[in-house]
Amino acid sequence: MPAPPSIGVFALQGDVREHVRVLTELGIEAFTVRRPEELDRCDALVLPGGESTTMYKLARTFDLFEPLAERIRGGMPTFGTCAGMIMLADRITGGIDGQETLGGLDITVRRNAFGRQVDSFEGDIEFDGLADPVHAVFIRAPWVEETGPDVEVLATVASGEAAGRIVAVRQGNLMATSFHPEVGGDDRIHRYFVELVKQS
Repeated sequence: MPAPPSIGVFALQGDVREHVRVLTELGIEAFTVRRPEELDRCDALVLPGGESTTMYKLARTFDLFEPLAERIRGGMPTFGTCAGMIMLADRITGGIDGQETLGGLDITVRRNAFGRQVDSFEGDIEFDGLADPVHAVFIRAPWVEETGPDVEVLATVASGEAAGRIVAVRQGNLMATSFHPEVGGDDRIHRYFVELVKQS
């Protein structure tokens, strides 16, 4: 039996513990990443939800930004949720002046697209490759406005004012969701990512 992959969780800001817990429960060696030497241990990485502007600034401060971008460009499987989706996007609308992303996903993301904290909501969505709907929690969430030709759309909003908006994508070894799969007790999207890691 091959050893399970080592998956780090970017831990300078965001909902880190929840991702570590879900991955650990799946039998993965999961650990926090705050320094380049911790990144070196990673077979794959999760970029959690949080505040995307704070995340990129702290990554710069802790000399983690360039090593992260380099590993992502080099093919390291990476999963971004909410703010993590913004960090993986090649292009942002609604960002602050000078906001940087790690890039890798050929998508345009609209920051805070669903509104502010008070506009947070939950709903069931169909997720490509999963038999039953996923209960998705959206908190100040982005959505994907445009995708490049190599981007696979995994989920869209089914109904309401945001019907049809793209909320989950994959491109090669990178995937991202607008919502927070680490809350709510459904580990299937993390399992999906772990399978992606094992196949990479």
